[in-house]
Amino acid sequence: MSGRPMACDKAELKTLFLFEKLSDEQLARLCREGRVEEFEPGPVYTEGDPATCFFVLLEGTLVLSRRVGNDDVEVTRTSQRGVYSGAFQAYLGDRAQAVQYNGSMRVTEPSRFFILPSHTFAAVMRDWFPMAVHLLEGLFFGTKSIQEVVNQRERLLALGSLSAGLTHELNNPAAAAVRATSALRERVAGMRHKLGVIAAGRYEPDTLLTLVDIQERTAEQVAKAVPLSPLEASDREDALGDWLDDHGIRGAWQLAPAFVQAGLDTDWLDQIAAAVDESTLEGAIRWLNYTVETELLMIEIEDSTTRVSTLVNAARQYSQLDRAPYQVVDVHELLDSTLLMLSAKLGPRIAVVKDYDRTLPKIPAYPGELNQVWTNLVDNAVSAMNEVDGDGTLTVRTALDRDQLLVEFGDTGPGVPAEIRGRIFDPFFTTKPVGQGTGLGLDISWRIVVNKHHGSIDVRSEPGDTRFQVWLPLTAADSDVPQQNSGTQPDSETPVEAS
Repeated sequence: MSGRPMACDKAELKTLFLFEKLSDEQLARLCREGRVEEFEPGPVYTEGDPATCFFVLLEGTLVLSRRVGNDDVEVTRTSQRGVYSGAFQAYLGDRAQAVQYNGSMRVTEPSRFFILPSHTFAAVMRDWFPMAVHLLEGLFFGTKSIQEVVNQRERLLALGSLSAGLTHELNNPAAAAVRATSALRERVAGMRHKLGVIAAGRYEPDTLLTLVDIQERTAEQVAKAVPLSPLEASDREDALGDWLDDHGIRGAWQLAPAFVQAGLDTDWLDQIAAAVDESTLEGAIRWLNYTVETELLMIEIEDSTTRVSTLVNAARQYSQLDRAPYQVVDVHELLDSTLLMLSAKLGPRIAVVKDYDRTLPKIPAYPGELNQVWTNLVDNAVSAMNEVDGDGTLTVRTALDRDQLLVEFGDTGPGVPAEIRGRIFDPFFTTKPVGQGTGLGLDISWRIVVNKHHGSIDVRSEPGDTRFQVWLPLTAADSDVPQQNSGTQPDSETPVEAS
């Protein structure tokens, strides 16, 4: 939007805090190479437009805003003379990666601005303040470099925690599979021996065929066994033990638990007794016991290896190593993989409640970075609940809200005090003891959600009920392309919009 050209007055520029120390020659150059324009109420420049000008308010009221999702969120509103906005980082020249306005500016009443083209502003800065420009360059790029290093450190800390948890989770099923394999080898050896004994016994061919049929049906029954309550299992063990004792089978207390676990009962034992004579009943029972134990051990091995495979798939889903950085994803898959990766950190004392709206559509996103957001929010929730007594409930909810996808993490911790609630997304702000937190988890999360996904993040908290809420757009913006840098948060104090 263009304003109405007006005369530039050196005396007026001299009254602004930015220019009060300049000489008459310098003020004359500003008026010669810059201009004064008056704007009617409405937009002056728009976020995403090329950053071509540096604006200084002479008179009126300006409003700075940032686009968050589909909304423009007001950042600053002021009538203070001398406040500036626009291409104020033009002095960085070609090394400034951002060449667009990072926000929008409008005026709410007729307002006058002194305006310098960005290339003129850069030249003036370098001509008049060469040392200051070098210092500012060092500050800008040094801070950026430090931020990248610390961000990487934050990711490594999270990775270390996840690796420890994943190792623990993988070790349990792997160890179970090893134990079951060793026991299975013994059972198979016992079955071979028992088969030799049966073959040498006085079994009729029809009896052997009946036993083989019972063995097949027994294997099928083991696979379909329904878990019993402790009381039900105890009652069935007593009934099976009594049956075995009544038929002269030794070691009934050793045989009964396996039969119960396999879902077998006295009716099944009656079928065996009807198929063989009394002299060969015990051999047949013990042979079929090996069948039961073998099937149970193979089920345990299958469950353990499936668990390992599930964990590996979750790790691949979490890391997104084999996938494009920007893609259409199901948020629930990302949440599930993160929760699985963090299961060791959650432990047995924190209950996890998933309240998912499975009808939600897939959305365009950077899944690896969203997983980092989920990790940071879950980690904060766990830390908060550990401050109380380690017990609590983590509720992860998804829903459609304001035409956006909402992901909410609720915990039952002590809450975020009102006096610090406005600072928790600030870089390096942390309530954790020294050495236990970098203060960048929520800052990084803010950058990923707001800058990379054009969403928003907020917190609502009271003792026993804290909710971090993340809103993500359902569709990509027309101008959205995969970004390589997270960007920076808006300055909430001086009304400055960096170019």
